[in-house]
Amino acid sequence: MFNTKMKIIEYIDAKNIIVEFEDGYVVKSEYGVFKKGQIKSAYDKSIYGIGYLGEGRYTENISVRYDKIYKKWRGMLERCYGNKTKINTTYIDCFVCDEWHNYQNFAKWYEENIYQINDEIMELDKDILYKGNKIYNPESCIFVPHNINCLFIKCNTTRGSYPIGVSLHKQADKYIAKCKMNVFDKNKCEYLGLFNTPEEAFEAYKNYKEKIIKKVANKYKDKIPLKLYNALINYQVEITD
Repeated sequence: MFNTKMKIIEYIDAKNIIVEFEDGYVVKSEYGVFKKGQIKSAYDKSIYGIGYLGEGRYTENISVRYDKIYKKWRGMLERCYGNKTKINTTYIDCFVCDEWHNYQNFAKWYEENIYQINDEIMELDKDILYKGNKIYNPESCIFVPHNINCLFIKCNTTRGSYPIGVSLHKQADKYIAKCKMNVFDKNKCEYLGLFNTPEEAFEAYKNYKEKIIKKVANKYKDKIPLKLYNALINYQVEITD
């Protein structure tokens, strides 16, 4: 299936054979399965042509269909290497470090870094600690509560050519500044006023948005890692966002 050569190194009976792959991986199987070529190596890049399961204690967990670590890993690979026509444009040019192509390495990092805040959904983020970062790796990634992650969602495909938070009021021939409340009211969009230029409207958005981010940071201060808190407190909204 993945063009990885394999051979039988021990034949006990039709139900018990030992197979070795050219990458050195050894596995028990059945002769009928071997003949059909249905045996996989733990190093076959079976997930989007990049990810492989590897060998280690985490392999057994993925037999559970909804294993949470495996779903996080596969979702990360999908965002970077899945069907590009269905992926949010913010993931264009994003990629996963070589270390995390191996599921074992990602699963170990996951267990060492995951934390929980009540019943909130925890999401894997790559660019709050390092703004503009395009690579998923152990150094730049961190788990973030969904409510915080929502603060940084961008709709690049719908906002047009104006700066973030800015739109044109055609009747008034001025520019509107608006900001979604997210954490405090997910459906509310705060109207910040009409301005003569897109730049003036953006400054109003920037000031308001940064205040919201700091307010949320302080709300979560004793619940999130210090490096995440510091990144939020120092976060700056830019006109190129």
